[in-house]
Amino acid sequence: MRPEIDWSFPYASRRAPVLARNAVATSQPLAASAGIEALRKGGNAVDAALATAIALTVVEPCNNGVGSDAFAIVWDGDRLIGLNASGRSPAGWTFDRFAHHSVMPQRGWDAVTVPGAVSAWVALSRRFGTLPFPELFSAAIHYARQGFHVGHETAAIWARAADSFSGFPAFLAHFLPDGRAPTAGDIFANPDLAHTLDSIAATEGESFYRGELARRMETAARDEGGALRATDLGAHRADWVDPIVQPYRDVAVAEIPPNGQGLAAQIALAILGHLHTDRRVPGSAEWTHLQVEAMKIALRAAFDHFADPDAMRLAPDSLLEPGSIAAAAASITERAAPLPPVALPTSQDTVYLSAADANGMMVSMIQSNYMGFGSGVVVPGTGIALQNRGAGFVLDPAHPNVVGPNKRPYHTIIPGFVTRNGSPAMSFGVMGGHMQHQGHVQMVTRIFDHGENPQAASDAPRWHVTPGFTVALEDGYPAGVAQDLADRGHAVETGADHRLFGGAQLIYRLPDGGYCAASDHRKEGAAIGF
Repeated sequence: MRPEIDWSFPYASRRAPVLARNAVATSQPLAASAGIEALRKGGNAVDAALATAIALTVVEPCNNGVGSDAFAIVWDGDRLIGLNASGRSPAGWTFDRFAHHSVMPQRGWDAVTVPGAVSAWVALSRRFGTLPFPELFSAAIHYARQGFHVGHETAAIWARAADSFSGFPAFLAHFLPDGRAPTAGDIFANPDLAHTLDSIAATEGESFYRGELARRMETAARDEGGALRATDLGAHRADWVDPIVQPYRDVAVAEIPPNGQGLAAQIALAILGHLHTDRRVPGSAEWTHLQVEAMKIALRAAFDHFADPDAMRLAPDSLLEPGSIAAAAASITERAAPLPPVALPTSQDTVYLSAADANGMMVSMIQSNYMGFGSGVVVPGTGIALQNRGAGFVLDPAHPNVVGPNKRPYHTIIPGFVTRNGSPAMSFGVMGGHMQHQGHVQMVTRIFDHGENPQAASDAPRWHVTPGFTVALEDGYPAGVAQDLADRGHAVETGADHRLFGGAQLIYRLPDGGYCAASDHRKEGAAIGF
């Protein structure tokens, strides 16, 4: 039986949850306010989510932008509907194009796939929205044209970009116009982006994929040796998909199917369902060890198998096959498994937002450039900073995620959703690259195994399994846990930067139909409601 929600706050926190009939939670307060404004104008949760997402491209440009990709899960009042708006590689991306590379490029045009976020805005608005599409842009255009005060976390990430993108003149001119990154409290305006947003709003995205903006992106690519063409942009489509729904104790966890990594969270949770972690104290060495071991198996499955759905050699359902999950769970002992983790038997930079309205619609949405500002490519005169999702491909020709033309890469960004008895229970996400699926596991288990309220679950110190399978523990983890895990055979790291552990945003549905919204203290965001 699910424990009742505990309204105590046992962890260090600077936040309180928001209880309201309508709610928005995201990583930047100005963007959250844009979503609330859309709700107050009579819009629904989708309108709120879109106003928030569009504003985030302006006020948190170090993590997302008009050149991002996006995914969403919507509870429309009756059922869950998924949207995969990640872009595909240019048609010119043959394997031979990358023959001189040992790994996929992380910067420049050879990291740029077709940006899909704009298509997500259009598709969601057309299917679910109630406000006129241009009205969703009002806050974003205002902040781009008039400027906004840069937040402290945004400023810190922005400052690191000054060195990373020193070889990209258009980036420097656009984002460091005075020769430096803005500091916290500085006002930053983006008039080029204001014009771009005006054009997208007026044409419902046509200018971006088949009009003037598409032509300008092709011109920049041609001038700088990139393969992206207007035909690639024009061929793009966002796909409606059925989320994968995986039972976990008395709830079910929904994720978008690959090419995203949400399936890894479901694999880990399915394994944990066999291990009785709900009987362990959250944050204890025993609890952490079992969670980490389950996550290691899920991570290997992701690294081995996740790719464009048309290229995957295993159906996602086969990675959740009950017998395989049981065998994987049985392989976990009180000791850390040798590396690499057992193969599943088979036959740091993103924005996340959640919105919910009084009529019961809930939205879980995420959009991202991938690595901070992305590729470093800024299309002159447009303010469009392009993502570097192409870095998610691999160069192993035997791997399903090998680079190729017109193909979606492995994606880190994942919106999450929890249902109970066929009804919505929570819309949530944990932004932060390789942390995201791991954060999903920790939020679900803390809230639905142990009854922690969403803000407390967010506040709790986190574990993180690195791509090399070491275990990082966040400051604040109980004393003695690091040594206990090391004694079990784990390679343990402490003292990591708080940004490694991501940023959660959650909206939990209350029994009376209202919501509890929470926003992570590791970000500068807010949960707002009315």
